[in-house]
Amino acid sequence: MSVYIRSSGVFELGLAGILLVTILLICTTEGLNSDGQHLLELKNGLHDEFNHLQNWKSTDQTPCSWTGVSCTSDYEPVVRSLDLSSMNLSGTLSPSIGGLVNLRYFDLSHNEIKGDIPKAIGNCSLLQYLCLNDNQLSGEIPAELGKLSFLERLNICNNQISGSLPEELGRLSSLVEFVAYTNKLTGPLPRSIKNLKNLKTIRAGQNQISGSIPAEISGCQSLKLLGLAQNKIGGELPKELGMLENLTELILWENQISGFIPKELGNCTNLETLALYANALAGPIPIEIVNLKFLKKLYLYRNGLNGTIPREIGNLSMATEIDFSENFLTGEIPTEFSKIKGLRLLYIFQNQLTGVIPNELSILRNMIKLDLSINYLTGPIPFGFQYLTEMVQLQLFGNSLSGGIPQGLGLYSKLWVVDFSDNNLTGRIPPHLCRHSNLILLNLDSNRLYGNIPTGVLNCQTLVQLRLVGNKFTGGFPSELCKLVNLSAIELNQNRFTGPVPPEIGNCRRLQRLHIANNYFTSELPKELGNLSQLVTFNASSNLLTGKIPPEVVNCKMLQRLDLSHNSFSDALPDELGTLLQLELLRLSENNLSGNIPLALGNLSHLTELQMGGNSFSGRIPPTLGLLSSLQIAMNLSYNNLTGSIPPELGNLNLLEFLLLNNNHLTGDIPKTFENLSSLLGCNFSYNDLTGSLPSVSLFQNMAISSFLGNKGLCGGPLGDCSGDPSSDPQKNTDAPRGRIITIVASVVGGVSLILIIVILYFMRRPTETASAIHEKENPCSESDIYFPLKDGFTFQDLVLATNNFHDSYPLDQGGDLVTWARHYVRDHSLTIGILDDRLDLEDQSTIAHMISVLKIALLCTSMSPLDRPSMREVVLMLIESNEREGNLTLSSTYDFPLKDDISRK
Repeated sequence: MSVYIRSSGVFELGLAGILLVTILLICTTEGLNSDGQHLLELKNGLHDEFNHLQNWKSTDQTPCSWTGVSCTSDYEPVVRSLDLSSMNLSGTLSPSIGGLVNLRYFDLSHNEIKGDIPKAIGNCSLLQYLCLNDNQLSGEIPAELGKLSFLERLNICNNQISGSLPEELGRLSSLVEFVAYTNKLTGPLPRSIKNLKNLKTIRAGQNQISGSIPAEISGCQSLKLLGLAQNKIGGELPKELGMLENLTELILWENQISGFIPKELGNCTNLETLALYANALAGPIPIEIVNLKFLKKLYLYRNGLNGTIPREIGNLSMATEIDFSENFLTGEIPTEFSKIKGLRLLYIFQNQLTGVIPNELSILRNMIKLDLSINYLTGPIPFGFQYLTEMVQLQLFGNSLSGGIPQGLGLYSKLWVVDFSDNNLTGRIPPHLCRHSNLILLNLDSNRLYGNIPTGVLNCQTLVQLRLVGNKFTGGFPSELCKLVNLSAIELNQNRFTGPVPPEIGNCRRLQRLHIANNYFTSELPKELGNLSQLVTFNASSNLLTGKIPPEVVNCKMLQRLDLSHNSFSDALPDELGTLLQLELLRLSENNLSGNIPLALGNLSHLTELQMGGNSFSGRIPPTLGLLSSLQIAMNLSYNNLTGSIPPELGNLNLLEFLLLNNNHLTGDIPKTFENLSSLLGCNFSYNDLTGSLPSVSLFQNMAISSFLGNKGLCGGPLGDCSGDPSSDPQKNTDAPRGRIITIVASVVGGVSLILIIVILYFMRRPTETASAIHEKENPCSESDIYFPLKDGFTFQDLVLATNNFHDSYPLDQGGDLVTWARHYVRDHSLTIGILDDRLDLEDQSTIAHMISVLKIALLCTSMSPLDRPSMREVVLMLIESNEREGNLTLSSTYDFPLKDDISRK
């Protein structure tokens, strides 16, 4: 019995122990309050790479000591604030956040949280601050946010949130700040915005918000900042904006807003920044805008504004920056700008302003940046500009300014950008532009400046770009520039520089652009050019350079454009040119280069233009040129001594627009692969020894016959069929009349010239006649009368008959020579069919066009100035082309493509 009692006691004791452990476990679990449990669920949805939340433990009774958590100080504390910003957290935001019903402050910004904003967050009814910005949140803004009636600040910027702004946002009656820029928001602004009476800030730029700004915006009476830049907002600005009397910043740039600027904006008298640029606004600048007494920044550029700048602009006495550029403003620059004493930036470039630059602008002592470029301004640069001590950026390019540049410019100011290009300025470069060692850009292109580059510029250590194209500067290449370690661009084209390019050029290690074309540089290029490892473009065309192209140039591995055309370079090309793999343009035409075309040129996979015409290259065309898959603008191998057949690989150049192989010694046929040249706009195979039929595609079948002349063995298309019947060969048929035309014109020009020479010699040899003798010669008898007064419609045939085919006994000194008469007729009657003999077949329009074209050529050949006369080669080519051109004669570069630098100037 006692044993039983003892066993029973042990059992009861064990049972009691189990119950105690169970109770302890239950008590421990219930020790973490509900807020803590919701936070643990929140943590489960996050990835905490750096263990910032490692002290969030389920064994705690409350989460009040956890990282980022703040609680109330009540007997039973609840979570009031949760700050998890900038903890490198990722994952998603759990709906458990809705369980923190006492939460007033929640900051999850600057993390990598993805997914949607949970709808359950609308249950945090006491929330005042919600900051979810700078994450990767997506989806739409939940309408449930509208339940947060105590919310004052909502920041969701820099995410990927999409959809439209819900109308429920209008229920956030306590909202003071709404920040949602840089998302993917679409749709219009909700009209319920009128209910947000406490709202002071709206920043929702860089989205895709569309529609127009609703007139209901006027309900936001507390609004100070309205920022909706870089959206797709259209329509007109509502005049109701003028009711926002507390507005200080209106930021609406880069939208699609049209119509006029409402004059009611003048009622926003507290406005400090008005940024409406890059829209489609039209009409004049409203004069009411001058009522904005506190306005500091006024940006209206890149619109379609017209009319004049209001002279009342001087009333904006607080303004520091005004930008009206890229509009259609007319009239003169108001002198009243000078009343704005604190003005630091004034941009009015790219308008249609006229008149002179007001001297009164010289009293704006705080001016830092002034840009009046691309207008129609005339007159001088105000002398007082040289005394603006704060000026750092002065741009006046693209006007018609005249006179000299103030020589004291830069003496008192730390200039860093000076651009006076495209004007009519004369005189010399001011010597003090870099006095304070601040200048980085000096652009004086396209003026009439002369003299040498001053020492102060040549020694300017900060200079990055020197652009002096299109002036009359003289002297040698300024070797001092080679000591400027920051220099990236030297542009001296179209001046009168002489002498050699010095070897010191190799010291310009940062040089990216070296342009010295159209000068009088002589001698050989220095091998030190190979030191310019950063060089991107090198243009030395149209100079007097000689010798070999230095092989060291292949060390310029960054080179994209190389133009050495129109010089006197000789000898063979360096084979290593094929290693310049970045090369896009290679112009070597019009030199004395010889030898074979290097096979390695086929490695230039980025090349878009290859100009090698007008040299003495020999040998075969390398098949590797067919590998130039990017070649688009032109391949010009004309006027060389190339032999052999045309490689069929050239048919792979399916982007090529112009192919010029004329005036060589090429043999064989035109490859059938040329049928693949679908982009071809023009080609020339003339004056070779080609044979066979033309490719059958319409491109070749419809091409002008002038593209194939001088190849007796070619047939097909415009050359006639290949049956072998001579009578069916239009090339032979057309060669005969063309030959006759050339012979006739040459005979006429030669005959007229001979007659004039005889007449001149006759008058030089005979003794001086008396007036009476001359008078007697003015009244010849009727039987020997050889003078015919000119009549209306007097034709060339009449002249032939009247002068017995221009017999020597019929001098043209009575009444002027034939050329003068023809020029006078063309001047008085224009070059029309009336000048032709009506006995000809004037029904054939092609014949008429051809005859008029030949007459044009004859007039060109007899120009008074030898410089205006075409060369014999041009005459022959124009005569050959006259049938196809139908009389529209132009001295083009069709057969020598291109002349000098014409493509780069387009």
